[in-house]
Amino acid sequence: MKELMIPIKTESKIPLYEQIYQYIREEIKGSRLQCDTRLPSTRALASFLQVSRSTVELAYAQLTAEGYIHSLPCKGYYVSDISLLYQLQTHTFPVEEKTVTKTEQFDIDFSLKGIDMDAFPYNSWRKVTREILSGDNEELFIGGATKGDLDFRETVSVYLRESRGVNCSPHQIIIGAGNEYLLMLLYQIFGLIFQSQKVNIVMENPTYIQAYKVFCGLGGNIIAVPVDGNGMSYEILELHKEAQAAYIMPSHQFPTGNVMPMKRRLELLKWANEKENRYIIEDDYDSEFRYKGKPIPALQGMNAADKVVYIGTFSKSVAPAIRVSYLVLPPKLMEIYEKKMSYYANTVPRLHQKVLESFIRQEYYARHLNRMRSLYKNKHDMMINLLKEQQMTYYGENVGLHLLVEVKNKKSEQQIIHEARNGGVKIYGLSQFAIAPLNTPSTVILGFGSMKEQEIEKGMNILKSVWK
Repeated sequence: MKELMIPIKTESKIPLYEQIYQYIREEIKGSRLQCDTRLPSTRALASFLQVSRSTVELAYAQLTAEGYIHSLPCKGYYVSDISLLYQLQTHTFPVEEKTVTKTEQFDIDFSLKGIDMDAFPYNSWRKVTREILSGDNEELFIGGATKGDLDFRETVSVYLRESRGVNCSPHQIIIGAGNEYLLMLLYQIFGLIFQSQKVNIVMENPTYIQAYKVFCGLGGNIIAVPVDGNGMSYEILELHKEAQAAYIMPSHQFPTGNVMPMKRRLELLKWANEKENRYIIEDDYDSEFRYKGKPIPALQGMNAADKVVYIGTFSKSVAPAIRVSYLVLPPKLMEIYEKKMSYYANTVPRLHQKVLESFIRQEYYARHLNRMRSLYKNKHDMMINLLKEQQMTYYGENVGLHLLVEVKNKKSEQQIIHEARNGGVKIYGLSQFAIAPLNTPSTVILGFGSMKEQEIEKGMNILKSVWK
């Protein structure tokens, strides 16, 4: 088969790769594509549909993962025999964790999102809030600067310079409610500077899925590249001449936990400097939590040519509901924002900005971070010791709030997850964060930020029986 007449709707909110995936899946389930039918190659179908080849590859990868199609070396993709498959629940694309219904309850949840709210400094936060509300600060209840209040941006710039080595002025910072909102703004800025609605962005595979969804939802052409133990490489980037930006997490790659060494960082800066309009997006999402050695300064602080866009958040270090993130733009990109996009109202209430500003200025934040590092290190070390006792292979230690565990019992990732859930333990698979097929052994991710130590021990003992 050389062609598939798939009705692509470019104006639809459903991404192109998901439209392809849904169409082929329904054709197979409806027996209109029979078992052993050969499908078009990814190159041929992409050419026929006038979409990027990576779009078709992502659709085929999802169909392969669900068992609808399979590939034969040097021959291509074929429709699988689905007569023995259970009726599969419709998935959103890419692969995500199955939605937990109200009937599903887990005694233990190795969540990747949670933090330890038992240690939140309620008294300090309450004191700062009371001080601010004790006066008639009516300006806090009216609209403020679109980029965020200047006092708060000044505080953030000082914090970033002292803690992460970020070199920026307050005028380069945009405050926003969450990274997704700021990435949306950034993509629009890229669209203006590249004069195209389809921006070519290289992303690590696996990666932070929310960023991937934002870029795809806005029409971005995502180029998925594999990462090694040091992250994204210059050699891989050089293969993609069309790339206009690279989204990376050098201080703690999510979800692999890799820390990019200095040599690799310098190589990526070299790549960015090889073309005038080429940028690196540095997501520094949880750099505050490092348990061994000195933190490596942010890539942005090493940059002499203003080629790094820096993004971070207070959600991991303070509380998820705070929803305060910051975007540091090179002067050229900030100039575009101010000329073309300053009509966007700021999405963080001024009262929240003021409370967080005072919380940082009065050094409550620094004391809170020190306490949380100690607390998380104890949990981290406990996890490591339990994994060593079980002789498990693990990755991503000494930084962040999760660990990767390679399971060598010849079971699939989904089998491991299913058996753990039957035992009342919720764990997460590495493939949930893949944007292209992974060539890795069965690997699960265990978060420990929100867990109590007795929960960690109980959960690990249950998993020990699953991993036999």
